[in-house]
Amino acid sequence: MSEQGSHDKILIVDFGSQVTQLIARRVREEKVFCEIVPFQKAAEAFAAMKPTAVILSGGPASVLDQNAPLAPKGLFDAGVPVLGICYGEQAMAHQLGGQVEGGHHREFGRAEVTVTEDTPLFEGVWKKGQSYPVWMSHGDRVTKLPEGFRVVGTSPNAPIAMIADEKRRFYATQFHLEVMHTPDGAALLRNFVRKIARCRGDWTMRAFKEEAIEKIRRQVGKGRVICGLSGGVDSAVAAVLIHEAIGDQLTCVFVDHGLLRLDEGKTVVDLFRGHYNIPLVHVDASREFLGALSGVTDPEQKRKTIGKLFIDVFEAEAKKIGGADFLAQGTLYPDVIESVSFTGGPSVTIKSHHNVGGLPARMNMKLVEPLRELFKDEVRALGRELGLPDVFVGRHPFPGPGLAIRCPGDITAEKLDILRLADAIYIDEIRKAGLYDTIWQAFAVILPVKTVGVMGDGRTYDFVVGLRAVTSTDGMTADFYPFDMKFIGNVATRIINEVKGVNRVVYDVTSKPPGTIEWE
Repeated sequence: MSEQGSHDKILIVDFGSQVTQLIARRVREEKVFCEIVPFQKAAEAFAAMKPTAVILSGGPASVLDQNAPLAPKGLFDAGVPVLGICYGEQAMAHQLGGQVEGGHHREFGRAEVTVTEDTPLFEGVWKKGQSYPVWMSHGDRVTKLPEGFRVVGTSPNAPIAMIADEKRRFYATQFHLEVMHTPDGAALLRNFVRKIARCRGDWTMRAFKEEAIEKIRRQVGKGRVICGLSGGVDSAVAAVLIHEAIGDQLTCVFVDHGLLRLDEGKTVVDLFRGHYNIPLVHVDASREFLGALSGVTDPEQKRKTIGKLFIDVFEAEAKKIGGADFLAQGTLYPDVIESVSFTGGPSVTIKSHHNVGGLPARMNMKLVEPLRELFKDEVRALGRELGLPDVFVGRHPFPGPGLAIRCPGDITAEKLDILRLADAIYIDEIRKAGLYDTIWQAFAVILPVKTVGVMGDGRTYDFVVGLRAVTSTDGMTADFYPFDMKFIGNVATRIINEVKGVNRVVYDVTSKPPGTIEWE
């Protein structure tokens, strides 16, 4: 578990919902620290964390199943407020002596709930006797209340849709408060966090910075640290934070693996050598990386190959400076969430991440990951707190594996050159249109197909370039940006005219669930 000093903390018990991360986001928006743990490890986490309150997430299981996931009984006996959401309501009711039944009419999607009683959870948001839109996702439903509870809201298919035990400060809803489809959900969560749990809301980026600096100093002592710069915001913020903590004990290593955006190397080197007095080693390892990736088409294998080569380069550079005790990385909370099922939790693993998974024993180095508890928007806020220029903090995310995961199929020098130029044109047009800061992430992809076309008086057989642009807050979920067709037409015309080897451009208009913003 993390160290968060005297701050109020909320423990989120994960029962496997794909939107559990959104609960964490809503809590952190209230400047309250929280962590997600799988239900199997909730008792251990509760004892270590000593949270101010607990939230039970939704999940795909049924409490009626044999070996159904449940919350540790101790959570309900500890005297702290508990909020159950969807499956969390059913688990709470089931474990505290109520009854849950299956076989009733299921309820998925938009629904309405009617408030039947006033409660602190609704204070200032919902009124008794009024109906409100929510998002439901359940098959089972609570049919008998546990002792001490009362019904405070109903829906057509869930007569016990909201329950409360004010004496113990236990509350639960059958609907999902955390999703945007429940318009007042964030306000209800705010009531639980601030009014019911009485959390102070003092977990700010300034407080995080000060505590992280002290934590880094305690961990590193007089040791030496090398930090891998990828060209993205995460590793840059990590580097500046660590440098503020330990100064010249840090050496940054920027590896040009041949998979960077156009002029990326110059941008990163100029920033760190021009604005910060941080020792920086610039390594051109493009030949080694591209050689190892030749013929590799599986995206997971690409990530693993790149991760291994990064380690090899860092190990070699550490020896050159006389050895290093620690390797620093810009690992974020979404990286961890996407890479593992919370070390055994019920959530489905989405993808591996090159930053996650530890180091080979031979390196004899420990990891320093000061951003591991943060979401992307929190990293940007920390970067501004550290004084990084907005032009850099506001850059669109760029993955550590670089263009490797924007080049599905075999990676070749020809395809990378095409991709770099197409991507640069796309971003240039977005900037000219004044949309760069509105969009969370935009990039081009070169598809592993060629199509027949006609350019002028001749036939062509060239590549297809895909364009992606999404809006997001935290990098966990994303929706496509609704460009008008004139803009897309202008971009496509420029790419086809200026990038030799492309004869078709397409725009991706799919929305993405957690963890799948990148195109793989």
